[in-house]
Amino acid sequence: MAGISGMALYVPRHRVRLSDWCAWTGNDWNKVSAVVGEGFRVPAGHENVYTMAANAVLRLILQYDVDPQKVGFLALGTESSTDNAAGAVIVKGMVDRGLALLGKPPISRQCEVPEMKHACLGGVYAMKAALRYLSCDGKDRVAITIAADIAEYERGSSGEQTQGAGAVATLLEADPKLFEVKLERSGSASDYRGVDFRKPFSRHFDPAYASSTRRLHDFPIFNGRYSTYCYLDAVSRAVEAMMDRAPGGRADYLETLAGILFHRPYEHLPFQALASLYVRQLSWTPAGRSRLEDLAQQAGADFAALLEEFESEPDLFGIAQDKGIDVDPYPELSKVVRALRKSPGFETFKKDKCTLGVSLARHFGNLYSASLPAWLGAAAEEAHERSVALAGRELLMVGYGSGDAAEAIPVRTVEGWQAAASKLGFRAALEGAIDLTKEEYEGAHDGVAPLVSEPTHEFIVERVGEAMEATFQDLGVEYYRYVAAQ
Repeated sequence: MAGISGMALYVPRHRVRLSDWCAWTGNDWNKVSAVVGEGFRVPAGHENVYTMAANAVLRLILQYDVDPQKVGFLALGTESSTDNAAGAVIVKGMVDRGLALLGKPPISRQCEVPEMKHACLGGVYAMKAALRYLSCDGKDRVAITIAADIAEYERGSSGEQTQGAGAVATLLEADPKLFEVKLERSGSASDYRGVDFRKPFSRHFDPAYASSTRRLHDFPIFNGRYSTYCYLDAVSRAVEAMMDRAPGGRADYLETLAGILFHRPYEHLPFQALASLYVRQLSWTPAGRSRLEDLAQQAGADFAALLEEFESEPDLFGIAQDKGIDVDPYPELSKVVRALRKSPGFETFKKDKCTLGVSLARHFGNLYSASLPAWLGAAAEEAHERSVALAGRELLMVGYGSGDAAEAIPVRTVEGWQAAASKLGFRAALEGAIDLTKEEYEGAHDGVAPLVSEPTHEFIVERVGEAMEATFQDLGVEYYRYVAAQ
């Protein structure tokens, strides 16, 4: 069964520590630490989503000694593209030139190069496409997928502390060395959610759109509380669809898992999703339903209405349009979830199922499409460091893309997984951070003073074309170069 044989992480060196950001902005560090994490990375002036993706791919090839000529599928999942025509082929072009400078052959010319887009789910969709390729016409080849993004929000917005930048490259093979991916048991969910989180092209032409920021920027249009409702609803639906295909059905499936890893825009949201799933699962067995009734009573929730909510299919966008974006579509469930999260039993469950790799993931920031694969890699690396017995154990990956869509995919750790995990290098990828001052961060964010660093062993945007003539045009085309050393 096809699956994952290796992973590699790239993040920019420039870092904003959220403790510093809280001091600059007057926010409560204790609250931000608990809800968001430790910090986020900011790209230098010579970086973009394609350079980060290429850096991650080259690391992957070198760390896992991949034969580039065997790569038949190279897919990029992102919502941070700067070109609406080309995508993964830009990454391939960079990597080929970097490999040549290192005396290695290029990626095979017989290589598919798609780009996948659906908000933060692009990387998961790329992985599913790669697995289908390996199971069909690519059985004798290998595939590489990249999830890469730059998450940025306007200064002063509620999303500012949830920024970040980075890329994760994943090696997939028919005979995996790290995780088998149980694609045949995956669950999906999708529904149109209107004003959840969008990047409409026309916003760039409106003077009201972040007028204080001078550089080209990609701040989303978003509604935070409504987006949370959409996230919780979508991931629950996808997980329940997946559980219906699990051996033995839904009952007690979550308890069998070695870990549950969610799309992670910030620290707090996966734990909310875990609590919501836990409450829903209680309704599936007589013993669980008795526990659920007790919880509902403690929470002051109407138990009959709660059970009706579990069976309901609310139109979240319709509710938002008719009653406002802050209307909770599952009010009784929310009451019970709040009560559950205060209970010792849930804290034990959370620690057992949803904290592997978190101590490292807290430092990634919001990586959009790369958030889930980054947490998976961090979990595998921590498990190896701590000698956790994972062989044969199953983990659950839950991806989400605003707007919305979700995927729940089980992965099983293979025998001998430690050898592949020892090459991950996620912790090492975070080393050498350059902490920004308030002035440096604000200058870079607003386009007043782009960040400058000395690149070594990485790809850079060398220049951007300016020609728009009848005989030659390259206006806006980015030219790249691999810097082997200074």
